[in-house]
Amino acid sequence: MVGFNKDERFLDAIADADSFPYWFDDADEPESNPMLVHDERCDLCVVGGGYTGLWTAIVAKERDPSRDVVLIEAHEIASAASGRNGGFMDSSLTHGIANAQRHFPDEVDALERLGVENLDEIERAIRRYSIDCDFERPGAIDIANTRHSPSYLDELREDYEQLIEMGQAVTWLDADAVKREVNSPIFTGGMWRRSNTALVDPARLAWGLKRAAMSLGVRIYEDTKATAIDEDVNRVVVTTPLAKIDARRVALATNAFKPLLRRMRNYIVPVYDYCLTTEPLSASQLDSLGWKNRQGLSDISNQFHYYRLTADNRVLWGGYDAMYHFGGKMSHELESRPETWAKLSQHFFETFPQLEGIRFSHAWGGAIDTCSRISVFWGSAYDGKVAYAIGYTGLGVASSRFGGVVLLDMLDDVKSPARETDFVSSKPIPFPPEPFRFLGIQLTRWSLHREDRTGKRNLWLRLLDRVGLGFDT
Repeated sequence: MVGFNKDERFLDAIADADSFPYWFDDADEPESNPMLVHDERCDLCVVGGGYTGLWTAIVAKERDPSRDVVLIEAHEIASAASGRNGGFMDSSLTHGIANAQRHFPDEVDALERLGVENLDEIERAIRRYSIDCDFERPGAIDIANTRHSPSYLDELREDYEQLIEMGQAVTWLDADAVKREVNSPIFTGGMWRRSNTALVDPARLAWGLKRAAMSLGVRIYEDTKATAIDEDVNRVVVTTPLAKIDARRVALATNAFKPLLRRMRNYIVPVYDYCLTTEPLSASQLDSLGWKNRQGLSDISNQFHYYRLTADNRVLWGGYDAMYHFGGKMSHELESRPETWAKLSQHFFETFPQLEGIRFSHAWGGAIDTCSRISVFWGSAYDGKVAYAIGYTGLGVASSRFGGVVLLDMLDDVKSPARETDFVSSKPIPFPPEPFRFLGIQLTRWSLHREDRTGKRNLWLRLLDRVGLGFDT
């Protein structure tokens, strides 16, 4: 390695990484289900086999075991976002309290309470269905560091004081205290949310939910893409390549993929996120980090990293770049972006220089269903016979269950505290058409990066604030 500069060593660390999610490197992956080749008739058809679709199907059967439920997935369960994320299960339904305060200031307390209740229900369901997904609930630390403006630490302190007033279990960590939890020379402070974040193996969670749904009698078809949806008198017909499904109600849980309903298309854009995992750390490497409480970590900047330990003591390191492609293009090729992996590698070793020499075992990417308010939203069509939940913007591992429950409430016309909120009844501001969409997103990314360095929101970001978009991630 003589003659290599630091940048080249960062590149060397990713050279042998497998370009697929670490979570897929698992002997527990179930056999895929057959595709749908014959027409079906059911009470509820769920389109999409990610977390939202699986939770919707499970809760539907829990509420009414006699309900006939069919779920279709275009590829395989966990192949998309549900198996490609970092495994952070945050109780927040709104992508953080600051975002809730911006969009729903009168509902912050209620939404925080609903989010914690939702996470508690997920934990109970994991135990009830004996889902082996390495579930742990160590909380998460929101990290301030030298890579972004010092003013961010003051904003984090404001969030801490608000959470304390709400009675939540949070601990303020100054520079010395945060380094005792996780040792990095660039950390300047943090807020440990002690019980509001769990960590899981996301693919095994999805596979476990699949098994749970099937045990309740849900019929699941994989490699079955919905190509059209149409109303037929008092029912709805979902068309797939080889067969049709005649359903009384339809739940759409299609995440970042092209929506079946035209009205949904201007509300979301697919944004690609990227991730790395190291090889397993040795005992001495773990000791150099501290990290004995195994919290999830996330930077508080606009362009942020998220990181955690896996069950076999690898460091998962993701985030920062968020890539939108003109026209909302999606493809398997876009799941690979070596230049982002190189940037992530460099930032990793700047954060943890004591781990220099370690190599990354896996590198991958995936699409996030992003909306302008940075949190899930709902809607319906065909006189309430069809409903959808989309727009999680990267924080859907836990909130997807809440999304599915509300979606089911809409289809069943069930009144609930959640449905009485503006959060559930309102929609985000739609994105403009191309090319303005692409130009606006690129300008926003540049502006957010500038704010991270200077602490100042430029004219463009202030304009977005004024019209109610308020991007901060």
